[in-house]
Amino acid sequence: MCELRAWLAETAAVPLEEMSSFFAKRLGSYETHMSLWHEAYQKFASFLPADCTEILDLGCGTGLELQSVFARFPTAHVTGIDMSAEMLAALSAKYDNKAVHTICGDYFAVPFGAARFDAVISFQSLHHFTPEKKTALFRRIAETLKPNGVFLNCDYFACCDEEETLLFAECARRRAAANIPDAEFVHFDTPLTVAHESALLRKAGFSEVQPLESVNGAVFQRAEKK
Repeated sequence: MCELRAWLAETAAVPLEEMSSFFAKRLGSYETHMSLWHEAYQKFASFLPADCTEILDLGCGTGLELQSVFARFPTAHVTGIDMSAEMLAALSAKYDNKAVHTICGDYFAVPFGAARFDAVISFQSLHHFTPEKKTALFRRIAETLKPNGVFLNCDYFACCDEEETLLFAECARRRAAANIPDAEFVHFDTPLTVAHESALLRKAGFSEVQPLESVNGAVFQRAEKK
């Protein structure tokens, strides 16, 4: 917490960036930056059910997690949603021989369909949003999963209530200082604790929610729909 407080103090005057613009500017260095979680990407598909054929990827970026998905499920159909057109173009070029459909948009607003997917996946994307937005999204994820479907999220979580509270307060302060409306997506980490996120998933209708493993600070969390 001391290091986090020091970092927040050092960056207090750094302006918030709109989400899609933030990632578009960093496309060239994105995969190098994310290589910290190479081991997590390699393990990703091992936590999915054995019979996945239809998969929804939220905040898919350039599709780093799909390498292990297609290695295990080479004929899977993947729908990837991301706000960055530039990253989706990179993903499409990378997997031009696979069944991948990309949607450039806000996954809080894009329709998913009912009982359509065997699995919904996400990697390091959801730690930017409020509990209210997550609760609504988790309900939609539960609705789009087939019976016995799985939501697999690998993300950054707050270590404690203090970290969670501090980051939400700082994000609110920076928004207010720059007159940024709550509806605008900005790149600033506001992770929940594993316990709080698990509670939201259960509230949304998932019957089994469990953290599985942590790799370099990225925690795998799996929620099952019965």
